[in-house]
Amino acid sequence: MKVLLLENVKGLGKAGEVKEVADGYARNYLIPRGMAVPATPENLSQAEYKKRIQEAKMKRLAEDMQALAEALSEITLTFKVKAGEKDKLFGSITNAEIALALERQLGRPFDKHKVELEEPIKQLGIYNVPIRLMPGLVAQVRVVVEKED
Repeated sequence: MKVLLLENVKGLGKAGEVKEVADGYARNYLIPRGMAVPATPENLSQAEYKKRIQEAKMKRLAEDMQALAEALSEITLTFKVKAGEKDKLFGSITNAEIALALERQLGRPFDKHKVELEEPIKQLGIYNVPIRLMPGLVAQVRVVVEKED
């Protein structure tokens, strides 16, 4: 029996694929659990329609993220902090603080998990911090850490 997978099934295939499986496996396991539907022309056309909508949505998202990446590359965040001898900070600048500063700068929410800071910044200086917007798209934000007067 040919079935259209509605979700990823380990050892069988990914969502959206049409697979040939045993009748009993389809009737007794896949279909009752909502993992697949029979591969009828109606179900296949509906799946193709959903796939086209998803692709269009992903294309729009990629364009939005590309525009955001360009905006981020022009941003310079300046942090004025207390520092001791040898320019060592009292405390540190974390990815959450960078995300909060980006929220204020952009005027929209920003996820701190997108800021890929290997370790908190603990020295005065200029840093290029990578921001992973989506797989394959990383922007750089310039972070300047200055001593507070």
